[in-house]
Amino acid sequence: MRKTSIPALTAGLLVCSVSVWAQANPCAITGDSSVSAADVQAAINMSIGISSCPTTVNIAGPGVCNAIVVQRVINAMLGLVNPLTGQSCLTSTGLHVIAVNWTPSTSSGVTGYQISRGTSSSGPFSVIGSVTGATTAGYLDTTVVSGQMYYYEIAAVAGSVVGPNSAPSPASVVVPTP
Repeated sequence: MRKTSIPALTAGLLVCSVSVWAQANPCAITGDSSVSAADVQAAINMSIGISSCPTTVNIAGPGVCNAIVVQRVINAMLGLVNPLTGQSCLTSTGLHVIAVNWTPSTSSGVTGYQISRGTSSSGPFSVIGSVTGATTAGYLDTTVVSGQMYYYEIAAVAGSVVGPNSAPSPASVVVPTP
């Protein structure tokens, strides 16, 4: 149920694209708390079938051991840090995330925000998530793929009332170069 009783967000939607390759302690797959060459070797062995891949490995999804996992373990060992989380290991099911950021509404009664995504600036848009809190100003979309352009709209929410969407804002995931 979409109503227009909540004023639109007070500022435009700011979207940035961030490639995610590294993760935090989940990358320490040999069982200790630090990521080392032994973790890289274990990830390689699991990805090519020399060692079994336990469901406790949850870097790119539970029990997933593939090239994505190997790259993330390597980057964590090198100390590369995700600028969104400050961690060296962000778990997600994809190679990338898009950080959607906005200026919180100054309207009274705002209890959160609804995030919608489309692949065209004219839509259609589908709700992909929501966040709670009047001052919350960001959402991580972890279901994006390389080379695809996405458009995001944000709507302020007050209880069960959803305000109007912001203007669509584009973001894309750049295909990484080797």
